[in-house]
Amino acid sequence: MKINKNNLLKYFISIVFVIIFILIVYKIFKMDIGISDIKDYVSSFKTFAPIIYIIMFALVPLTLFPDSILAISGGLLFGLYKGYIYTAIGALIGATISFYISKKLGRNIVKKFTKGKLDNIENIINNNGFYIIFLLRLIPLFPFDVISYGAGLTKVKYKDFILATFLGTVPGILVFINIGAQALNIGSSSFYISISALILLIFISMILKKKFIKNNINKEQEE
Repeated sequence: MKINKNNLLKYFISIVFVIIFILIVYKIFKMDIGISDIKDYVSSFKTFAPIIYIIMFALVPLTLFPDSILAISGGLLFGLYKGYIYTAIGALIGATISFYISKKLGRNIVKKFTKGKLDNIENIINNNGFYIIFLLRLIPLFPFDVISYGAGLTKVKYKDFILATFLGTVPGILVFINIGAQALNIGSSSFYISISALILLIFISMILKKKFIKNNINKEQEE
């Protein structure tokens, strides 16, 4: 019986990712992880703290852990400017991992992994590419990693995907990083400005979600 090398490689990669996923999820649920826990853990690495933080953010797609909590921790740890840079790098690496996991492992495995959250997303990304990915990235109410997994199942080019991701995540990352950066200044005007920015982002996101994304989903269902 001849063994297909490509299938064998897919099975091996799948097993490796499943093992990593189980270990990470077990670690997360074993610990009561909060912003202060992440801050203490990352800061314990001292000089290597930025690298550890970037790695943690890059691995978020394997756990579907809320990236907003990690981003706030990044702002608390590194401040607005460095926090944004490290978070953006980690987010782009994580998005790339999700994108290529979908490319390599295929639709069935990824849909099971994301528990059906890819419904409709795949089609609207496939038909609109850069534009839809950019809009989805502007909406923090849409799961970051599900968008990446969905994009990996489509014909969208990686360069369009990563550019739309980079541009679309700028407002969201800045808002969450700024909340973390101002967390020690509770009661100050800068703290209230950061909270106001979050409320504004969510409000705009709801409008975009209703006006653009739902319209595209309805069109797909009608066709």
